[in-house]
Amino acid sequence: MKTRITVSPGVELDVIQSGDLAGIPLLLLHGLSDSAPSMRPLMDRLAPGIRAIAITQRGHGDSSKPAGPYTTSVMVADAVAALDRLGVRRAVVFGHSMGSVVAQRFAIAHPGRTAGLILEGAFPGPYDNPAVDAFYEAEIADLSDPIDPAFARGFQESTLARPVSPAFLDLVSAESCKLPSHAWKQILTGMMADDVVAELPRIRASTLLLWGDQDGFVTRADQDRLLAGITGSALTVFPGTGHDPHWEEPDRVAELISVFIARHIAPVAA
Repeated sequence: MKTRITVSPGVELDVIQSGDLAGIPLLLLHGLSDSAPSMRPLMDRLAPGIRAIAITQRGHGDSSKPAGPYTTSVMVADAVAALDRLGVRRAVVFGHSMGSVVAQRFAIAHPGRTAGLILEGAFPGPYDNPAVDAFYEAEIADLSDPIDPAFARGFQESTLARPVSPAFLDLVSAESCKLPSHAWKQILTGMMADDVVAELPRIRASTLLLWGDQDGFVTRADQDRLLAGITGSALTVFPGTGHDPHWEEPDRVAELISVFIARHIAPVAA
């Protein structure tokens, strides 16, 4: 089920939902230049008692593309507003890559609304991250519109260690072309300036980390910083997998999420 939700004046987000609308809400926050449709491989495999809610964050896909702002805090506010419009009080929050930073900030700012936290390909904040700094200088600082399809496809291919279907790669590459250059730049500079590590102990929700050991963007050391900062968090490593386990191994990710929710989340989270 696809809907469009107004989250603030002039900003509308596309939302895709699946599963049981009376089930446990699972908010899905995609990575940089992705969109709600990029969550389809995962959503199609989740346990039927889960209400999956994938939002296309501002600037991405077919959601609104304002001149700004694109700070993490604004994306958190968008997510909260989307849940409000959908009548969801609490949700398990899943964040991939960029979405993991939004998810961390969501859990810190709204502990009462965070039923659980799942971070995949996660940064402990991209602040002072050499890989992110290098990527920005090499690929983003001089980026201009329209986005070159070859750049978009190369970016998506660089995140993968295992193959995905050609049709799906075409889809996510096309979605990457929809993120305008000003949003690429503002999102990355905003995250690069956000040092969340010192605030990680404020996260109280049960937390699961998912990480592929061939991830070219975030390292095992990054996962260890998250484990040290978030009390009681646990890590599952995907051997031979890159930055996108939910694309590369969607069956296993869906199973892990379903088991995590069954073990840690009360039957009624909405």
